[in-house]
Amino acid sequence: MIDASAASSGKSHRDENFPVATLLAAPYRAPVLAFYDFVRAADDVADHATLAAEDKLRLLDELAAALTGEGPPHPIAEPLRATLAERGLSPRHALDLIEAFRLDVTQTRYQTFDDLIAYCRLSAMPVGRYVLDLHGEDRATWPANDALCAALQIINHLQDCGKDYAALDRVYLPHDILAAHGARVEMLGEKASAPQLRAALADLARRTQALLRESVVFPAQVRDLRLSLNVAAIQALAEDLVRGLLTRDPLREETHASKARFAWVAGAGAGAALLRRAFARSARA
Repeated sequence: MIDASAASSGKSHRDENFPVATLLAAPYRAPVLAFYDFVRAADDVADHATLAAEDKLRLLDELAAALTGEGPPHPIAEPLRATLAERGLSPRHALDLIEAFRLDVTQTRYQTFDDLIAYCRLSAMPVGRYVLDLHGEDRATWPANDALCAALQIINHLQDCGKDYAALDRVYLPHDILAAHGARVEMLGEKASAPQLRAALADLARRTQALLRESVVFPAQVRDLRLSLNVAAIQALAEDLVRGLLTRDPLREETHASKARFAWVAGAGAGAALLRRAFARSARA
């Protein structure tokens, strides 16, 4: 019987669109990576190309039970379980993500943009909330976090819309937005986007830009300097990627940032945030 460890895609935090722990202070990096590794393993289970749905759900249940101590220990869950115990944190955020991965197994279509945002409440927002709780940040930061995390998730959906459809028959693009532009799901199987699909993708990109306008205040709300700079870097990268999605076709063009552009945009975002904090501090003095 397959174990969750055998479902690994081989991806790591270095393969992500956004910096996972690079800019964080040293005491926070290992706890963030423990969370990432657990979530990555669960995500790999849900996305596995050949596992049966019932096996995926069983493996996800086993990981959740190992994390909470309600089931046998599992090497994938143990680092995060130990981190949560040491830091006095709840497993709630990780369990929300497990629930999102269960949805990935059982639900392949979304009807409305509100349905997609509801999915993001499980699949994306808990990631930022965990990092904020780890740093002891005020929960007043959650609305801006939620907007940024939802934007990041939708950007990933837009970038990977063709691959998700081809490999998993999974479509995150809401049906009502596709229909409003005369687009059909089957268009995702083409080598290039039809004009109707391009219009739907642009519509979703603009909605994502609206989320990023809500999250632009997030870096200034965060007390921890290193975390604030990490958030600012991610905000800048998200803004850059979504602008690209307005002009490039994810079915036929590369929409992920190159390593050089990743470094440049993230560095510029963090640097600008550092200057803003310095100016704000001198204005208060």
